[in-house]
Amino acid sequence: MKQFIVDATDYDKKIITTALETGADCIIIPEEKLPEAKKLGRIKFITMDKEGNLSDDFVIITINNKEDEERAAQLAKAGKKVIVKTTDWTIIPLENLIAQSENIYAVVKDEKEAEIALGILEKGVKGVVLNTKDINAVKRTGNVVKENSEKVQMVKAKVVSVIPVGMGDRVAVDTTSLLKKGQGMLVGNSSAGMLLVHAETEESPYVASRPFRVNAGAVHMYTRVPGGKTVYLCELEAGKEVMVYDTEGNGQVAVVGRAKVERRPMLLVEAEYNGKKLSAVLQNAETIRLVRGDGSLVSVVDLKEGDEIIGYVEEAGRHFGMKVDETIIEK
Repeated sequence: MKQFIVDATDYDKKIITTALETGADCIIIPEEKLPEAKKLGRIKFITMDKEGNLSDDFVIITINNKEDEERAAQLAKAGKKVIVKTTDWTIIPLENLIAQSENIYAVVKDEKEAEIALGILEKGVKGVVLNTKDINAVKRTGNVVKENSEKVQMVKAKVVSVIPVGMGDRVAVDTTSLLKKGQGMLVGNSSAGMLLVHAETEESPYVASRPFRVNAGAVHMYTRVPGGKTVYLCELEAGKEVMVYDTEGNGQVAVVGRAKVERRPMLLVEAEYNGKKLSAVLQNAETIRLVRGDGSLVSVVDLKEGDEIIGYVEEAGRHFGMKVDETIIEK
């Protein structure tokens, strides 16, 4: 999960309150202002003392030459969180540093620079530190960092079977966000092959739309959460974060407001992509929809062999939700 940090070392209250409202992860403030700042809202504050030193293992390095770049790399490898300033905002020093360590943050002045920094060498910086006097730039940059915080490669898989499997416990995930058409959660019997289950954004003859909800499926299945991790659906609860994706693989964080576990009739949906299996156990109901390869929605009750649906594949292997390189067979 990328971090959005706002530099408020001049202690501009408008910038601080906008950062709070935009969902910033941290705000940098003068050390002596910490008691006052805590009254503005509950957020992590990074403090700067009069010598320019930062709390929480953060350091600021201005890159003027190769020696500065090497120093930044050494500090990052030693575990410091290195905030990098470049005098002419060129991406070459950032490329070199990102290739050596994940503890690199970039100072940016607007959302355009943030977008570039987050995409360098595909994985990007760990976070951006916004330095601006423009509250609208805070809002725009926050949207870039938070709403496009992860990108995965979606695939178009072919359905090979749809089998009723009797009753089971399924999880309906109600988020604190209103999701849009095209968005949903990736779920799967294996982390190596997941299907995109669409949010309940569409009207039905039977129930009203609930655009905050994804009826995600059986309790045992994996779903993705920030940081490239997975959890079991049964582990989701109020206050936890979950990843929501669109059909292009753009992911954003949503907060769980409620997770409802209820006993329902279930279907096993299996699909294949380049010899890899994607499968999920979903509720057998008209309101549960997957996404076709052309972006249209299809109810699981109408799904047929040969249909093309959107999903995600990766090499199998998870240990406590973290991806690992080992031989694991999941059937």
